[in-house]
Amino acid sequence: MTQQTTNERPGIAAAVIVSEGRVLLVRRRVQEGQLSWQFPAGEVEPGEAEEDAAVRETREETGLEVKASKSLGSRIHPKTQRRMSYTACEVVSGTAHVADPDELAELAWCSHSEVPEHVPYGLYEPVQQYLDGILTQ
Repeated sequence: MTQQTTNERPGIAAAVIVSEGRVLLVRRRVQEGQLSWQFPAGEVEPGEAEEDAAVRETREETGLEVKASKSLGSRIHPKTQRRMSYTACEVVSGTAHVADPDELAELAWCSHSEVPEHVPYGLYEPVQQYLDGILTQ
């Protein structure tokens, strides 16, 4: 899948990473509206596939090497009006840490029940369905 833009702004690719029954969330140093905790994500570069952008952004932000396993869909985000794509990713190697302190304040591996505490406004339905099926209760 290739990049698409809304209002000439690059799309955002998010990595939904589950390991050992928990999903990785990162807290941005600067909030975007209500958005503080979210998935590792960033802008899709010209000519870059959304899945590749999700993998790259994960490495840049958290130091984790991941591989894309499945597209979970895309939408225009209701709060930011940016095109968002979501890719399920598997950890290949590394230990998650704040690799880009200019972008991230912290990160957390969250259980199913902890996700709403970090993301109280809810998740994109296909992402929520994926997490409902894979996360440890």
